Amino acid sequence: MRKIILMLSFLVFISNAHGITIYKWVDKEGVVNFTDDLTKVPLQYHNQVKKEIREDSKNGDPSVSSSIPPQKGEEKILDVYGLGENWWREKARPWNEQLKEATTNLENVNKQIVEKSETISRKNWSPTQYKMNMVELEKLKEQRSKYQAKIEEANEELKKITKEATDAKANPEWLK
Repeated sequence: MRKIILMLSFLVFISNAHGITIYKWVDKEGVVNFTDDLTKVPLQYHNQVKKEIREDSKNGDPSVSSSIPPQKGEEKILDVYGLGENWWREKARPWNEQLKEATTNLENVNKQIVEKSETISRKNWSPTQYKMNMVELEKLKEQRSKYQAKIEEANEELKKITKEATDAKANPEWLK
């Protein structure tokens, strides 16, 4: 009987120290989400999840929230929506990559166009050879247009993201 009373009193004291871990994140629409199960947080938001421990209080006080200190690699500086550097970098990354790749490809195609133009102008070609070279030159010009469109698209998307980041008071360096 004594053991049972001892165990029950032990459980009463343990219940005061018990707390619930709450996970908080902001989705792409800016909606703040909460859950007590980390597996319910979508993978794309795992890098920005904030943990809070909600402690139960016996004297009727509302839940006390204490933030856990950031772990190694977590963002410390956040924008007004609670989004950090990793989130903004990942949002801009595909457009920065597209811009870089399309710019490199455009430079290469421009070099090929110059070389092909010089080759065509220097030699006396038969009408068939001349026509074949002109067809190749037109294909290169089509490629150039395609890369220019990709550059324009990436720049437009990066402008939108920059405006979003400015509105959210995020560090502009996070977009690079």
